[in-house]
Amino acid sequence: MANFAGYRSAWYDALQYQYDWDLYDAKVQQGDPAAKPPKRDLKMETLAKALSGEILVQMHCYRADEMALVLDMAKEFGYHVSTFHHAVEAYKIADLLGEAGTCGAMWGDWWGFKLESFDGIRENIALVDAAEGGCAIVHSDSNVDIQRLNQEAAKAMAAGNRIGLNISKAHAWTWLSLNPAKALEIDDRTGSLEPGKMADVIIWSGDPFSVYTQAERVYVDGALTYDRFDPSKQFLSDFEVGYTEQGELK
Repeated sequence: MANFAGYRSAWYDALQYQYDWDLYDAKVQQGDPAAKPPKRDLKMETLAKALSGEILVQMHCYRADEMALVLDMAKEFGYHVSTFHHAVEAYKIADLLGEAGTCGAMWGDWWGFKLESFDGIRENIALVDAAEGGCAIVHSDSNVDIQRLNQEAAKAMAAGNRIGLNISKAHAWTWLSLNPAKALEIDDRTGSLEPGKMADVIIWSGDPFSVYTQAERVYVDGALTYDRFDPSKQFLSDFEVGYTEQGELK
């Protein structure tokens, strides 16, 4: 209750901050020489941009009741929650997430490591995906699991199929590609293999959901950034993509 009281108070302050600036801008447009700008507040400026949609709201949340309350609060103040991260109990409110157009970025099967995660289930990702308008994302904040999200997605897909959801491998891959791009509102540029999109491609040695499969080549924006068979092409950073050895743009 105290958390939500703090959230709502901050959103009210942000609304007032934005109103004060809109009023000032209107006076300037009218040529009012006495118009004085409000005091700039970077915290309120950030929240005001979240209210206007200029900044995407990515929210850390585990429990279904908390996520439902946040969605109610978003309706109250007119902003959009792009994604709930971790979202261990998202399966309980999958319909609400789908209705709101909010993604869930979830672990494959982490649960029980603290009180908020006790109700986690392995079918969480699959059930969020199955809801009308559902947007499921496989993620991890572990420096180990983040390297094996393909295997995390495989576990989630298998759990969903065991309860009869009939999830194809091609569809499960959207949990790692297209849906994260949707959550960041860049799916018009990346996240799927389509003409005109960024050519971010992985060539696998076999089934990408297999624990025995290895990444053989990685292309970022069409540039080869990793080649398992040529160590000289490994560890090229995004900053270096598109540059020659002399530091000139290709």
